[in-house]
Amino acid sequence: MRLLHTSDWHVGRTFHGADTLPALVEVLAALADRVRRERVDVVLVAGDVFDSAMPAGRHVEALTAALGGIRAAGAQLVLSSGNHDSPARLGANAAFARAGGLHLSTDALDPASWVVELADEHGPVHVVAIPYLEPVVLRAALPEAGIRTQADAMRWAMDAVRAGLAAAAEAAGAPVRSVVLAHCFAAGVAEADDDAPRDIRAGGLDVVPVAAFEGVDYAALGHIHSRQVLAEGVRYSGAPLHYSFRERSPERGGWLVDLDAAGLAAVAWLDLPVPRPLTEVRGELDALLADPALDGTEQHWLRAVLTDAAMPLDAMRRLQSRWPRCAQVEWAGGAGARSSAAVRERLARRSEPEVVDDFLAHVRGEGASEAERALVLDGLARAAAAEAAR
Repeated sequence: MRLLHTSDWHVGRTFHGADTLPALVEVLAALADRVRRERVDVVLVAGDVFDSAMPAGRHVEALTAALGGIRAAGAQLVLSSGNHDSPARLGANAAFARAGGLHLSTDALDPASWVVELADEHGPVHVVAIPYLEPVVLRAALPEAGIRTQADAMRWAMDAVRAGLAAAAEAAGAPVRSVVLAHCFAAGVAEADDDAPRDIRAGGLDVVPVAAFEGVDYAALGHIHSRQVLAEGVRYSGAPLHYSFRERSPERGGWLVDLDAAGLAAVAWLDLPVPRPLTEVRGELDALLADPALDGTEQHWLRAVLTDAAMPLDAMRRLQSRWPRCAQVEWAGGAGARSSAAVRERLARRSEPEVVDDFLAHVRGEGASEAERALVLDGLARAAAAEAAR
């Protein structure tokens, strides 16, 4: 069996205010072509299918067309909900979709619903699509499980997965090959990768140890927008488009995962087109505008770091005269600019709990206590869960 691991399509997301839907439609059409050419049996989408819990009609239509194209190319699809998705909306009509080869997994409290039973000439393959696990929701529904963090939630989920696989193996009289989808921040992601959403990376929800995925042949992870290899059988595919200048890898695509009779046989990277590359330039404004070495980058998304001694006037307009899609300008020339940039960088990296802690320190002279921090984390988690359920 051949599977294509993708994630984080984020249908409906913008890039610095620009609509990305036409580019995403182009890339997903190319994905369907690759599915046909590479004879892919199953396409996996490990969470964050939509960018919003309430996607616009044209975003739903674009997703429907993309899924139809992949089905027409000969592959089944397995999609799980991510922290950006509304489980109720994404999972609507899941029972009817399954009959047509589209498997939607959105119910975090029902491990039996995560399992898609497939087969090839070597026997059964269980694809287990774990929806995004919100610890506060699981804690309320399963108080006896002791779930406080993302790591606890994934431990509970993977215990259920392994128990299900053991029962299936006993019934079959032989081990059952398995692939798991999960949407989380796993330990071991490269430090240079700064595209991890702050709500899970630094919001107190913890990271999931790679060892949590033991017992399955392959773990298809989502949530990080650049490809990552944490272990031979534990990987992030990244998003099909660039959604931030901070994203680590220039390539976009997915992992081709081949299973043989014994389990994981091979994993290979499959490139997808990059409709508009990201480019960062650094230097004085006039020199950048005249630099012939930058010929050919005019239609790229551009981030410019200006090193002029004084902040240039009207820098964005002048840059856009050469690069119409210049999206970000930073002045890093004088000492004041460097100090301001350092402050902006520190502020940009703050999680919501850290913002609350800084506010408390400002108004009363000390940050949150451990008990107060637990209340803040719980409240933020409840707000996130309520937003996703809208």
